[in-house]
Amino acid sequence: MIDAQILSFTLLALLVTLTPGADTLLVVRNVLRGTVRHGLVTSIGICSGLFFHAVLSALGVSLILMTSAKLYGLLKLAGALYLGWLGIQSLRSALQGRTRLQLDGPAAKPRSLRRSFVEGVLSNVLNPKAVVFYMAFLPQFIHPQDPVLLKSLLLAGIHFTLAILWLSLLSLLLDRFRTFLLGSSLQRWIEGVCGTLLIALGIKLLVDRR
Repeated sequence: MIDAQILSFTLLALLVTLTPGADTLLVVRNVLRGTVRHGLVTSIGICSGLFFHAVLSALGVSLILMTSAKLYGLLKLAGALYLGWLGIQSLRSALQGRTRLQLDGPAAKPRSLRRSFVEGVLSNVLNPKAVVFYMAFLPQFIHPQDPVLLKSLLLAGIHFTLAILWLSLLSLLLDRFRTFLLGSSLQRWIEGVCGTLLIALGIKLLVDRR
């Protein structure tokens, strides 16, 4: 018999996964700047951060962050600055008119898969919304008699599976239409839109009082 709590969490996690946000923009940005592998590695980095939040939630560290205005404010500042930095990078590339060939061509240093992974991890770990999600919602799907850490990791594993499937599918679709999307003017437009939205998300995160 299927655990109703696990099923409910799966549906909630699916809704959260399909809602566009900074993670989606980062995957789009890295696929178009690199290859499908950069998008897949970015996705793995993003989803790996879910286990970090699950462990923090199980250990109660997230509760400390949520109840301490100063610590939570510092986390929001770090997340906002990171999103702003990613956005500025994209805007600079768009304004300078650099295409993927110029960014990653034979004369340039190939983009690092490790860098894509780290960008993905930081995008998730520095996201205070993820802290709130795992602290506010995860305990609701854990029975009092459940081993908290193991159940938290199980739920994070479900979220990981959903997120990695969606972001990987997105990466593959972007790669499928690479020829069309990598036209110089269109790529600059996409870079500009991604950069603007990343900066906007950073500002929203900074001024959000919740």
